[in-house]
Amino acid sequence: MLAKRIIPCLGVANGRVQNGVQFRDMVDAGDPVECAERYEIQGADELVLLDITATTEARKTFTDIVLNASDKVFMPLTVGGGITSVEDMTQLMKAGADKVSINTAALSNPSLITEGAKKFGNQGIVVCLDVKYNPFEKMWYAYGHGTSNDPGAQCKNALEWAKEAVDRGAGELLVTSIDRHGTGLGFDIELYQALAEVVDVPVTAFGGAGNIQHFVDLFTKTNVTGALASALLHNKVLTIKDIKKALHAAGIVVRQ
Repeated sequence: MLAKRIIPCLGVANGRVQNGVQFRDMVDAGDPVECAERYEIQGADELVLLDITATTEARKTFTDIVLNASDKVFMPLTVGGGITSVEDMTQLMKAGADKVSINTAALSNPSLITEGAKKFGNQGIVVCLDVKYNPFEKMWYAYGHGTSNDPGAQCKNALEWAKEAVDRGAGELLVTSIDRHGTGLGFDIELYQALAEVVDVPVTAFGGAGNIQHFVDLFTKTNVTGALASALLHNKVLTIKDIKKALHAAGIVVRQ
């Protein structure tokens, strides 16, 4: 059985890690490289670095922070934000990324997934889905530009898009519940159970963790392979060691 992964997520704007609720009301949470070093010491399995304003500001991703982080830590790095071409992916890989994540650009140009997979292999391409539930249609939608508040925001049926992304070459999905993000109400178990019906690649869940039991519930009730954590770690409510100890006690395989 593959060990479940606990992965800190560093959402970065203006060179600083940011915390927020449902992608809004962001507050400063520290220097990204210092955070990365702290989480490696705690036993993080991987690190996700997201340039959360690159797409909305129409600029390229922060290669300088990727370079600095890759010099300081040795765990795998997944980097995303502002990636619109294979050339962008190449620059980030050269800077030290092990995987690149694409979201808005993939929604607009799905062939980018296939092009990236041909260049770097499926394992190097992570497609991110920022997902929100529509209770009237009883359907999940994946949104681009990190928002569902704009009536004109690009979106697709989340389950159909997840399947298409994998068919096009995504080796992994990073799926964020906008509804749960920053709320501390727990992961959206129904969403990840539904995803398991349509894809068979590793899925990492993000959004909603408020305590240790939420991680236990996620890994016992769904087949996701990883869990992202941000505010809980940044605010020092829990450490990665705390989470892994509880998972191990619950019989869930984790790397110590």
